[in-house]
Amino acid sequence: MEVTITTENFEQYKNGELPLVVDLWATWCGPCRSIAPIISDLAKEYDGKITVGKCDVEENDDIVSEFGVRNIPTILFFKGGKLVDKFVGAATKATLEEKFQALL
Repeated sequence: MEVTITTENFEQYKNGELPLVVDLWATWCGPCRSIAPIISDLAKEYDGKITVGKCDVEENDDIVSEFGVRNIPTILFFKGGKLVDKFVGAATKATLEEKFQALL
């Protein structure tokens, strides 16, 4: 299951029981659209093990600033409320799946 991450709910998800993966994207970003189906597939595969969220960079400046996001797509990986990994740019499903596995 994918959730929408906003400035208002980010801390709640980041400090939740499950690890969190946040896909930072924008509607105008081509590479963001190309990895969206991969992120959705992984969200379904890891449902109940990892929370997967999408965060629109246009609407959530605080999160973008806090993590120094300069390029999108950027995918942030949190475990125990701490940032443990970050991936910038488009990726294959295999590459992202390795990152998801590392969170478990």
